[in-house]
Amino acid sequence: MRPTRVKTRTQTGPNDWRRRLRRLPSLLLALILSVLVFSCATAPETGRQQLLLVSPSEEARLGAQTFEQLKQRQPVVTRGEEVAMLQRVGERISRVASLPHARWEFVLFEDETPNAFALPGGKVGVNTGILPITQDEAGLATVIAHEIAHVVARHGAERMSQQMLVELGGAGISAALGTEAEANRELIMQAYGVGAQLGVLLPYSRTQELEADRLGLLFMARAGYDPRAAAAFWRRFAAYNARRGGPMLEFLSTHPLDHRRIAELERSMPRAVAEHERARAR
Repeated sequence: MRPTRVKTRTQTGPNDWRRRLRRLPSLLLALILSVLVFSCATAPETGRQQLLLVSPSEEARLGAQTFEQLKQRQPVVTRGEEVAMLQRVGERISRVASLPHARWEFVLFEDETPNAFALPGGKVGVNTGILPITQDEAGLATVIAHEIAHVVARHGAERMSQQMLVELGGAGISAALGTEAEANRELIMQAYGVGAQLGVLLPYSRTQELEADRLGLLFMARAGYDPRAAAAFWRRFAAYNARRGGPMLEFLSTHPLDHRRIAELERSMPRAVAEHERARAR
């Protein structure tokens, strides 16, 4: 009589989850490939390939909605020379930006944080705290042109699209893990989340920031502002960061380090200066 073999449940080995990841459903893979193939676009001026899953009308709607909420929560400066200068600079630069359906709006927020931001659809906010660093109209033009460049290049829609793709990948991994032990499952999903954040989202943000610098130089030059003021502004901003203890590591930052940003600006300066000379000749 043969001894009965008792089947025991072996503990999942370190390579088991990798084998399961290789068995992602073919439908999910086909969907991801379709997304990548049919949602590619090209950034203006730079020619960089983009993934855009959000329509211009939808991103503009979201941008306008968010901007209205910000204006309700944050104190807004409505009059004075600083407001007049912001409107003047914004109008000049938006005229040379290739975004015909944008509803441009430039708002000065009472906030000592030295910051500015742009939302899809043409919504630009500037904090009063950045004005001591911009110092003059050309410095402010540097900031506004940079923010307008984000809108023209549809960086907001690109970030939303990247997040959508990351979530799609996370859903696929979760399905592939199946009955994986809960502890291992959570560990793998956390690793995926960190990898996606550091490996995809943040580097793209740094790419977008440098791209907005390049486009911003062209926009301010075409609007009649000397692009060399941009390098001077970022040097002042670098000095401000140094006084505050310096920036965080670029690896974990959504913005490039100041010295890299200035170097990239100087590399793009000849073309921008030529654009400025053509604008002055007209």
